[in-house]
Parts: sequence; C-alpha cells; structure tokens
Amino acid sequence: MKDTTPLDQGWSLHHEGDRLPATVPGCVHTDLLDAGLIPDPFLDANELEVAWVGRRDWTYTLDLPAHGSRHERTDLVFDGLDTAATVTLGGRELGSTRNMHRRYRFDATGLAGELEVAFTSAYTEAERVRALVGDRPNVYPEPFQYIRKMASSFGWDWGPTLPGAGIWKPARLEHWSTARLAEVRPLVTVDGGTGLVELHVTVERTASGAGRPLTVRASVAGAEAEAVLDGDSGVLVLEAADVALWWPRGYGEQPRYDLHLTLAGPGGEPLDTWQRRIGFRTVELRTAPDATGTPFTLAVNGEPLFVRGANWIPDDTLITRVTPARYRHRLQQAADANIDLIRVWGGGIYEQEAFYEACDELGLLVWQDFLFACSAYPEEQPLRGEIEAEARDNVVRLMPHPSLVLWNGNNENLWGFRDWDWEEELAGDSWGEGYYLGLLPRIVAELDPTRPYSAGSPWSGSWDHHPNDTDHGTHHSWEVWNRQDFAEYRASVPRFVSEFGWQAPPAYATLRRALPNEELAADSPGMLHHQKAEDGNGKLNRGVARHFELPTGAGDFDRWHYLTQLIQARAIATGIEHWRSHWPHCAGTVVWQINDCWPVSSWAAIDGDGRLKPLHHELRRLYADRLLTLQPADRDGAPRIALVNQSAEPWTTALRLRRLDADGNVLAETTAELTAAARAVHRLPVPAELLPTESSGKEYLVADADGLRAVHFPVPDKEFGYPQPEYELAVEEAADGAFDVVVTARTLVRDLLLQADRIDPAAAADRGRTTLLPGERTTIRVHGAGAVPTAAQVREAVFCVEPS
Repeated sequence: MKDTTPLDQGWSLHHEGDRLPATVPGCVHTDLLDAGLIPDPFLDANELEVAWVGRRDWTYTLDLPAHGSRHERTDLVFDGLDTAATVTLGGRELGSTRNMHRRYRFDATGLAGELEVAFTSAYTEAERVRALVGDRPNVYPEPFQYIRKMASSFGWDWGPTLPGAGIWKPARLEHWSTARLAEVRPLVTVDGGTGLVELHVTVERTASGAGRPLTVRASVAGAEAEAVLDGDSGVLVLEAADVALWWPRGYGEQPRYDLHLTLAGPGGEPLDTWQRRIGFRTVELRTAPDATGTPFTLAVNGEPLFVRGANWIPDDTLITRVTPARYRHRLQQAADANIDLIRVWGGGIYEQEAFYEACDELGLLVWQDFLFACSAYPEEQPLRGEIEAEARDNVVRLMPHPSLVLWNGNNENLWGFRDWDWEEELAGDSWGEGYYLGLLPRIVAELDPTRPYSAGSPWSGSWDHHPNDTDHGTHHSWEVWNRQDFAEYRASVPRFVSEFGWQAPPAYATLRRALPNEELAADSPGMLHHQKAEDGNGKLNRGVARHFELPTGAGDFDRWHYLTQLIQARAIATGIEHWRSHWPHCAGTVVWQINDCWPVSSWAAIDGDGRLKPLHHELRRLYADRLLTLQPADRDGAPRIALVNQSAEPWTTALRLRRLDADGNVLAETTAELTAAARAVHRLPVPAELLPTESSGKEYLVADADGLRAVHFPVPDKEFGYPQPEYELAVEEAADGAFDVVVTARTLVRDLLLQADRIDPAAAADRGRTTLLPGERTTIRVHGAGAVPTAAQVREAVFCVEPS
C-alpha cells in the first residue's frame, strides 16, 4: 500500500547568510514576520518598506535523510510552489517550476540529502517571459500576465503589492510499488432518483507493474462497481438508487455521499486509495435567445434560480494565513447574508480544498473563474503549456464538489479587448481569446462535461453583441460607481449582473488597528495609503455630496465615516432591489465584493479584519427569500411596489402604504391583501394619492408588510426637511454576556446605525441601518463586548441622518 511522509517540519529560509526557521506551508513574508525582520505590511504604510522582498530570490532547504522505504518508487510531491523554482535533492536537480496554480511530482527514488527549493523573484521570471513574448496591455503597471502567479499579489485597486515566494501548499514524499492512482475524474449526474457516477481512472505503473492486471473497486451510497485494468486507464459506472438531491441553500438540503475507490494489485493486495464526498444534482445554464436578448439563468435540479451572489477575492494577500477555520467562518458570514453563490474571481487563486468543502456543506454555489483578469495574456510558449496543464490540474481537482456549478474563462478581458484600446496596441498579437473561446472550453468539455462553461465575465455569448451588452449574457455595471449617482442602477435591467459595487471604508476599530498612530481624517496619509482605487476618495466624496452636505471640517471624520458606509449600503440596495424586482428577466446579481484581503477602503461587505460593514446587514435583507421594495421610477417611469418572493411557498400579506410628512403625520393611507406566488414577483403601481408630491422636501412614502419596510423620499437628503432627530436610548443586559440597545424614536429617525466596534473592538451588532417613525422602537443586540456600557457610551457610537 502506498505510504506518505509529510514534509512539514525542519525547513529553513536562507536570508543574509543565516538560516531562519521556515513554516511549510507558508511564504517568505510570513517567515520574515515570524523572525521579526520586517514590519507588518498591513499597518500604516509598511507595505512600501517591504517592497524589496518581492524582488529578491529566496531559497528553502530541508535535510532529508534516507527514508528506508522498501517500495519501488519514491516521489517528491509539491501541491503548490510559488512560483518560479528549481528543485534539487542531494545535489541532483529534479526539475523546475513556473506555475503557482498546479501540482508538481518528481521522481526521488533512492535520493537523500539536502532538499533545496530555490525561488527566482517573480519579477525576474515575469520580465524573462515578457522578453520572449513581447509587451501586452495591462490595466495595472505590474507584469502579472507573464507569470502564472496570483495576479492580485502584485497589487489591485483594493489590495497591496506584496508578491512573494514560498512552498504555499503541502509537500510530501509518496512511496509506492507496482502502480498508483494518477488521476480520478468522477462525472456525477442524477436521473430521477438514481445517482450516476462515471469514474474515469488513470494509473501510473512501475517497471515491475507494467502489463500486469490491476483491479479498481468503487462504492457510493450502497452501489458498487469493479473493473480490471490491463492498460493505464478505465471507467467504472455506479448507479445508486434513491439518492437525495443536493440543493443550493434556501432550496433544500445538502446531503453528500462518500465515494471510495481502491486500486488493487494482481494478487488482490491494496496499492492505493482515493476518497471524496460528492453530491447528486444537475446544473444547467439556460442561454436560449428570447424576445429581448440572451438570458443567463442557472438552474439546479431543474429549478431556475435568481442568483443572490457575491464576488470572492483571496481572503488574505499572504494567502497561507487563511486556515480551514477562517474559510469556514468567512463563508458562514456570506451564508448569514443570505448569499447563495460565491464567484471565485480570476485575479486570485483556485482556492484550497477547505473552501470548496465549506461551500458544499453550506449550500453555497461556486462560480469558478479560470485565472485571467484585466489584461491581455500571451498565448505563446512558455505560457500556453503552463496554462493548459494548470487548467487540466484544477478541473480534475475541483470537479468532485457539488457546489461548483460554473467554469468561467476570464474576468473582463473580452470586454477589455473591445473597449479599453487594446486592439490597436496589440497590432495582431495574441491576447487570450484563444484560451477563452478555444482551449478552456475544450478542456471543460473533455474533462468535466457535467458543468457549463462561459467564456468570460462580462460576456454576451458571442461577438455578435458587445461583450458588456445589458440584453445579452452577463454584465458588469461600473459606470455608476465611477461617474454617476446610484439611482442610475435603475436605468437598465441586465440579464445577469455579475459585478457591481460601491466603496466604503472599513470599520472604525479596523482603521484604529491598521493606523494606530494617526489622527484619522478622510485624507490623512494612512487613509490614502489604504485606498488603492483610482480617485477612490473622490468617488466616495461625490457619492456622499449628491445626498448630504459633505463633512470636511476638522473633527468631521466620524460623520464622514458613517455617511460613506451608509451610501454604500443604500447604493447596493438600489441596484439589487431594482434588479430582483425584474426576475426572471434578470436572473442574478453578484455584488462586488464579499471580503477583503487587508484593511482597506473597498467595495467589500466584510472588512480586512473580518468585521461586518453595514453593507453585510443590508445584504441579509436584500437577499432574503422575501423582499419588499418601492421602485420610484420603473423602466416606463411609473412608480412600482414589488413583493419579491423567492421562497417555495406563496406569500400572502397585508401591504400597508402611508404617505407621511416630515413630522410623522399621516397624509394618506391604504391597506391591501396581496399574494406573490412561489419563486415569483408581484408588482403593482403605487396609487396616485399615496405618491409624495414630486420634488417635495416634506413628504415621503412608507410601505410595510410582515415586518418588512421600504421607504421612498422624493428628494436627496440634503433637500428634505428633516426634524432634528430625537430618540430615547436604554441599555439592558441580555444572556450570554450580550446586551440590548433599545431605541425609541420621538421624531423620524432615518438610517439609525450603531457602530458597536466603537464601544469595544470585539463587539458586533445584530443589525445595520434602521428607519424609525415617531413612536416606534427597535432593539439592537450587541455581542462580544467585554462589559456592558452605559447609555452615554452607546450614544457616542450611534449615528443617523441629520438635517443639513
């Protein structure tokens, strides 16, 4: 039977003539941090002080004594090396690597001595390849398209520039005889209640195992199959009766079954085993043209979905710090926001197994990009061979996961070719189209035909339409954030919005930790360093100024911080409410983005320290099965109310509409009994007598149904005649060390927000912004604080809209 020796202890990192203790898996930055040789690059502007790390070569060594195995063959296996490296054992060069995203295996039979992994600087390798293939356009001034390394490690408009090196995934010795399992591909489908697994098995043999019959046996959910292999490959088919279907969260349960495979030798002796947990479900992407264009609708087990999604970036720029527990926690946070799909964005990595395992368990669908983003990618060698090997490796690695429902060719590169002035600069050079429309779909069709493939995001399905056409395929909506008010989200109804977003700074406690010595201001040095977007603060300020008087004075940071976070939540709400109200024409929204990789002002709902921004609480409301929304100007200009019901049962409710003045007086009111069918939207016009007078700074509309509320103010906040907000606040102890903040409004209190981390950095509130009418009360529960604060202390952490 094959046996394994982990290589996770005893490594050294060579630095300035010394050998430092090294962690494997790990990276050079974390090893230097552990040795106290560099400052934390996430604090202040320390990122600039450690820029030298990415421009040096680094060497890792391990003393590897003779292992004494009696097996015929010993392989040295690296699941991930970052990135360009030469591997030597006992003075003998075993091979070289230049791809962070694939696995490597070297024959180390009979070898011992010093194991050395010598990494070349990523910049050196990228420039070597650039010299071979020529320049290509890039949206950032870094050479990431010339090396198969995490693109965002070179910096992004939300991330630091920290390209490093290291043995970033496990390393081991594998000892085996006769034969081993080289590749196992399970094609999992379901027909009625019968689960079907077609197992494609490839073996590697030693010289003594050549030509000898081998037996493979598989089992799942009570079904068994066996085959004899005379060559190096074979197929087993299992039919499991009465299996339970795996569903996305919100649609059903997520049952999984253990799939076992054993390879046995000529005498029946076990040689190798393979095991995964699989789920039975079908997935299809419906793109048949209709009267208005080309839909992009995911269906699981025949059920079409409005996707409630979020984009995912690497959860830490120093990616080896992301543990299985951290993956699970972050993805649980996504699930808590009622998200049902995570898009793994193409400038990051193919995530670790723990990520996909958590998605399988939580019912989070996974849209997986191949790793191409925002650049023209050469199609010549040495890159083309690496890209094909990488794609094959990761398709096979990830395909057992039921959560994985879509392969996507790239992020924004097809769009970039058309709109970003690439064509003239390329002058006929290759730029990646052959990957997205040729190589990658062929690999998916060959290896994983059970899943759909899309050429890119955005992509309209063919060159017959603009790549970012709202009527065809997927759409990225970035004009609004870059140049417009968020009300412009209502100007169109794309078939599927796979990126859109609005920035806000991280939580106050996160800023205090990241900038410990700074007097915070919107434009203070540390704040600007932790703002990577082009004109990011300018866009933040313009977004606020369209609705409020922009706080600019000394001591106004707290107000600015509240208003920028509020505008982020309102902006995303405007888009999602509008697009959800147009299901099934629009079949999904994937907000940019759910998480951050360091403390930064960004589009994330969860900041770099893992704290929830108000947007996270807003997503929980926006992505709930039932959503009540007021659309002040639908596509035909008419105001609408929409009851969005994504649950499996009809929603019957009493809808109460009130037109009020600024002092809380009811000017008109009506109640109606309404029903929204299961998985459907019920839309109706707002009665004329309930509409606030156009351009009124004194009237507004409130809709209530089953505890859900929607409000519409006809003018920007700075033009509305708000009363000075008045409310009573009490603090009450609760169970498990929590406490409740009870707020009772005396006047209209709009967008009340408790920033609990201002009370205690470890504290978190259970809700985001809340609008109260005169006489209404709300209770906010706070967990994590070390002690129960006074009401006066809590008031310092409470914000709401105030009159201009």
